[in-house]
Amino acid sequence: MSNRAFKPTGPIDPTRYSSDGSKLRDRLEKHLRLAVGEVSGSTNLEVLSTANLDLTAEALEIAQGLGGKGISIPVLTGLVRLSDVLLIAGTALIAAFTGAEATGFGLPNLFATAASILFSLAFFQAADVYQVPVMRQGLSQLGRVAAGWTLVFAMFALLRSTTGIGASIPETWIGSWYALSLPALCLSRLIVYQLVRHWMNTGRLERRAIIVGGGTAAQELIHELEAQPDNDIRICGIFDDRSNERSPPVVAGYPKLGNISALVHFARLARIDMLIVCIPLRAERRVLELLKKLWVLPVDIRLSAHTDKVRFRNRGASFIGTVPFVDVAEKPIADWDMVAKRIFDVVFASLALVVLLPVMILTAIAVKLDSKGPVLFRQKRYGFNNEIIEVLKFRSMYAQMADPDARNVVTKGDPRVTRVGRFIRKTSIDELPQLFNVLAGRLSLVGPRPHAVNAHTDNRTWDDVVDGYFARHKVKPGVTGWAQINGWRGEVDTPEKIQNRVECDVYYIENWSILFDLKILFMTPFSLLNTENAY
Repeated sequence: MSNRAFKPTGPIDPTRYSSDGSKLRDRLEKHLRLAVGEVSGSTNLEVLSTANLDLTAEALEIAQGLGGKGISIPVLTGLVRLSDVLLIAGTALIAAFTGAEATGFGLPNLFATAASILFSLAFFQAADVYQVPVMRQGLSQLGRVAAGWTLVFAMFALLRSTTGIGASIPETWIGSWYALSLPALCLSRLIVYQLVRHWMNTGRLERRAIIVGGGTAAQELIHELEAQPDNDIRICGIFDDRSNERSPPVVAGYPKLGNISALVHFARLARIDMLIVCIPLRAERRVLELLKKLWVLPVDIRLSAHTDKVRFRNRGASFIGTVPFVDVAEKPIADWDMVAKRIFDVVFASLALVVLLPVMILTAIAVKLDSKGPVLFRQKRYGFNNEIIEVLKFRSMYAQMADPDARNVVTKGDPRVTRVGRFIRKTSIDELPQLFNVLAGRLSLVGPRPHAVNAHTDNRTWDDVVDGYFARHKVKPGVTGWAQINGWRGEVDTPEKIQNRVECDVYYIENWSILFDLKILFMTPFSLLNTENAY
C-alpha cells in the first residue's frame, strides 16, 4: 500500500485571508454553524470560534479537509469473511435445489458445507486475502481466492478417494456447487477491490496520524515509516511546543501546524486516528506533561521507540512494519466493539420506546395541559469528541423561563419548574425523548451523561473545575451512566460533585463492556428511587 501522506502544496495564499483574520473567522463560523446550528444568544458559537482561532490558517484549512468518517479495518475484514461464508453456503443450497439433477440438501451436504467453510476461511487467511493491501490488488486477489477455493475441493476429493468420507454425496452436486461458487467468490472480490480502492482514494481506509515533536527525531521516524511496505499511515502534520529555532517549521516535507494546545483543537475538527509522540522515552517528564494534555482525545496514542533502539516483544508494543511503538492509550470502544454497542443501542432503545410509549403520550398531554409552550425542550450539549449536539427532553419549565443555555442551574423549589415538571424531573421521565437521540446515533443508551455547553459551578465552567474534564467525551454520551447509578445526579453545586461524576465517567470508559452496559441499564430503574438531589 503506497503512502498517501499529506504533503504541503506550497505556502498559503495571503490574499485569501484579510489582515485582521475576518475572512478566516467567517469561514470558521460558517463551518461551525453547519455542524452546530444557530445557538440561542450566539454565545456558544462565539466560544467555539474563539477556541479554534488559535489554529493557523494553514492548520485550519488542513483540518477542514480531514473530515468524514473512517472505515474500521477489523470491521471491513470481518464483513468480507461473512460475505464469503454466505456465498459458500448460498451456492451450496442453490446447487442442491436447482438443475435437472437436483439432489436436495441433507445431513451429508450440511457437513460438507460446514467443513468447506472452515477450510476455505483457513486457506484464505493463509493466502492473506483478508489483508487490505491484497484487497487493493485485482488479479492477484482473484488468483489467491480461486486457488484457495480450488484447494478446498481438491482436499475434499482426496478424502473421498482415500478414506471414503463424503462418498455418499452426489458428484453432480459437488460439480454444480464449485461451478456456482467460484464465479460468485471472484465477483464479490471484484466488488471488494473497487470499494477498497475507492475508500483508499477518499481517505476512509487510511490511518491518519499526527507527529508530536519535531526535529531530527521526527525526520528519522517519517523516513522509516515511508520506507515500510504497505504503509497505511497518512501523516497529516507536526505539532511541537518548541520554537522554530529548536524545531524547524517543516520536517521531511511536513509542516509544523502549531503547539500542543492547537493540536487538541485540531483533533476536534479533523478525523485523526493516532498521535505519535516522537520524544525519547528517557525524557520522562516532558512525555508525561504531553500525555496529560493529550489523553482527553479519543485517539490512539503511541510513543515512538525508534530513537531509543529498544527491543520490544509484541505483547509490550505495537509495530508499523518494523518500527516499534509503545502503546500508551487506545481509542475506546472501536471497531467491532463500536458495532456491538450500536446494535445494543438500537435494539434496547426500540424496545424501550415500544414499552414506554403510553407513558410518553400521557406525559406529553400533561405537559401541554399544565402550561403554555412546546412539549419538547431542546438544549445544546457536548457529544462525542466535544461535538455539539441537540438533546430532546420533555419541557419541565415554564416556556418563558426556559434556560436552553443552562446559565442557571435548577435548585430545590425552583419557581421556573412547573408542577408536572417537578414530577417528571424527579422520576427522570423528562429524559425519555432522548431515546430518539439514541436511534439517531447522537447518544448511546449508556455512557457519560451529556452536559450542557455552559454548565458551571461557582461561576466556573466544568472544564475549568476538573482537570481532564473533556476525557469524558472520548465516547458518545448516554441517557444513563455509571455516575447516575452511583448517586451522582441532580444539582452540581460544588466542585467535588462534578469531580466525582467525571471520575465515574472515566472509570466507565476504561472498563466498558456490553455486560457493563447491561448492568447499568438493569440498575437504572432502582437508582431512580433515590430522588434526594433530583428537582
